[in-house]
Amino acid sequence: MQSRQIGDVTMSNRELYRDTANGKISGVCAGIANYFGAEVWLIRILVISAALLGGSFLVLLAYVAMTLMLEKQPSNYVETLKAKQEHKLKSKPWQQGQTANALLGTLEKDFDNMETKLRDMEAYVTSDAYKVNREFSKL
Repeated sequence: MQSRQIGDVTMSNRELYRDTANGKISGVCAGIANYFGAEVWLIRILVISAALLGGSFLVLLAYVAMTLMLEKQPSNYVETLKAKQEHKLKSKPWQQGQTANALLGTLEKDFDNMETKLRDMEAYVTSDAYKVNREFSKL
């Protein structure tokens, strides 16, 4: 199983829980927001929009199913994840985060790393080794 890298925290290190402390009904949207590193209000808007745009039964069924299947989030789970992350973006003005210059430096370093990985991947896909491996996998 491949794990997706987000900052210094890989997606395989994350668990999907219900965040009842920050949830409005049962904490499903807050748990999804914690899992993907998104804002809770954005996940709530997406869920409500999906329900209003014709998927109300499926959204309700998925919400109830996730409420019953997901465990409650441990009390120190979010703090542990945030401590491992390199980025300290401010989601609200009164929250602490990195200075603008430090954040830009971190983001520039991350973009340089992504560009290097992309160049390596492009070099492999355009190489003869990729073509040979693809032909062998077709057999």
